[in-house]
Amino acid sequence: MSYEFDKLLEERKLIKGGITPEMVEKEMKNAKLDLQRAEHTYDEEDYKWATVMAYYSMFHSIRALIYSKGYREKSHRALLIAFKELLIDSGILEEKYFKNFDYAMYLRESADYRGEYSEGSAAETIENAKDLLTVVEKILKR
Repeated sequence: MSYEFDKLLEERKLIKGGITPEMVEKEMKNAKLDLQRAEHTYDEEDYKWATVMAYYSMFHSIRALIYSKGYREKSHRALLIAFKELLIDSGILEEKYFKNFDYAMYLRESADYRGEYSEGSAAETIENAKDLLTVVEKILKR
C-alpha cells in the first residue's frame, strides 16, 4: 500500500471493517437518486446543482466500491485516495475513472464554493457519472 493510504489508516481517516451488504446497497441507491436529480436539475438549466448532484452520484458509486472492499472513509480526499489505491492501481478500473472523479471533485468545489459552473461541465459530469454507475453496477454483480 502507498504511504498516503497507510497514513489515512493511521490517522483513522480510512477504517477497515464494519461494512454490511446493506451499506453497499444504500450507496448504490444514493448514486442512482443523485444521478436522477442531476439530470432533472440540468433539464431545468440549473447547471450548478446538476454539477453538484452528478459529483455526488460518482461519490456514492465509488463509496459503494470502497465499502465492498471492506473500507470506510472519513473525507472526500480519503475516498479519492482509497479509490486510486484499491480500484485503479489494482487494475479493477481504468485510470480514466480516477481522472473523471478527480475532475468532478474540482468542478463540484468550483460550483459550490466559487459559484463557477457551466452547462458544458454539468453535462460532462453527468455523462461521467452515468458511465461510472454502469461500470460499478457490473463490478458489484460479480
